[in-house]
Amino acid sequence: MRPKMRAVTLAAGALCVALSASACAGAGGGNSAGDPNSISVLMVNNPQMEDLQRLTAENFTKETGIRVNYTILPENDVRAKISQEFSSQAGQYDVASLSNYEIPFYSANGWLAPLDDVAKDPEFDQDDILPAYTASLTGEDGKLYGEPFYGESSFLMYRKDILEAKGLAMPAKPTWDEVADIAAKVDGAEPGMKGICLRGQPGWGQVFAPLTTVVNTFGGTWFDKDWNAQVNSPEFTEAVEFYTKLVREHGEAGAAQAGFTECLNNMSQGNVAMWYDATSAAGALEAEDSPVKGKIGYAQAPVKETASSGWLWTWSWAMQAASKKQDAAEKFIAWASSKDYEELVASELGWAKVPSGKRISTYENAEFQKAAPFFEAERFAIENADPKNPGAQERPAVGIQFVGIPEFAALGTNVSQGVSSAIAGQGSVADALAKGQEAAQKVGNKYKQP
Repeated sequence: MRPKMRAVTLAAGALCVALSASACAGAGGGNSAGDPNSISVLMVNNPQMEDLQRLTAENFTKETGIRVNYTILPENDVRAKISQEFSSQAGQYDVASLSNYEIPFYSANGWLAPLDDVAKDPEFDQDDILPAYTASLTGEDGKLYGEPFYGESSFLMYRKDILEAKGLAMPAKPTWDEVADIAAKVDGAEPGMKGICLRGQPGWGQVFAPLTTVVNTFGGTWFDKDWNAQVNSPEFTEAVEFYTKLVREHGEAGAAQAGFTECLNNMSQGNVAMWYDATSAAGALEAEDSPVKGKIGYAQAPVKETASSGWLWTWSWAMQAASKKQDAAEKFIAWASSKDYEELVASELGWAKVPSGKRISTYENAEFQKAAPFFEAERFAIENADPKNPGAQERPAVGIQFVGIPEFAALGTNVSQGVSSAIAGQGSVADALAKGQEAAQKVGNKYKQP
């Protein structure tokens, strides 16, 4: 059962530490305050966002007269900056890329303005948005606080040609043991090629995004239903040791500092034969200018004790409550998440690069299906993700690759430091999880019934 969002009054500084201490030196950011025809948008540096930046001036601005000042940062850094900005309600940014993790408690704290006007617009067609995202971006007051830019689950991407040359077949729904076996057999299949890429970079949204799904399917959990921490349990430990061993023996170079972007580059450049990560990566791999276009196969997230293990995530647009330009911000959000924007991307960059994973109509579009060989695997993964029951036991909060409480950002990042060190060969999994257990129980104690 989802815990009631108790008054989340963490200070801005504490939230910055929770998300990434490295990016909290100053507010920085938007410079559109004095310009009534300009808004400031803070967003993560993923490929879909970079495409958006390139297409804005000649399309959205040309049509509306509204200029958009973008600040684009790496994932760990953008989380910290958004936390600092929205918790202080400084108003320097009108819009930010937030996820279905942050939006429930950001809205509960009054940091976000509702987007009901966008949702009610017939042209926007809210009913076309996959129901899982509308539900996860709706606050406890029943109002909508986020519109998805793109949605994703997780799956396994692999080089079909490499496996075929080795006489190997990838099951449509592989187990982690099968994946580890294949990783060993394709390691070195081409000069400099490693068997698999797995995130090792510290951060609750970096290494622990894929790793928590491994923990789930190995039978582990961060907390049991009564908020007892389970971080050093046998199941959690087995999962982390498996992951660490796999990436150390057959993973990419510099794995302890590799996140989503580094693994995308490794896969695109032919440095690895497999990659387990976000389904949203597939669009870049199948783009017209991708060196591996047409060479990639897609399998469901590997499992062990559960029927599925893919996560559920959306990078969404949310509007700061303190924004003085909410009309302009709403117009931007409605455009950036619209069917028209998807068609614009398709015409300018190709259907494979459309920010998909959010609209039913996109998956039913024949042109998208033709350009995106991953579309069936992606949709299946998204629709079969279960945030309420992602593992082998009942959970006290929703979330697959995260625990849906504000404190998880700090907790996950804290524990990730030790895991990344173990991946780098500079510490042990046992030590990392022993410290993590202590930190997790302090969090769990806050939620225990008196």
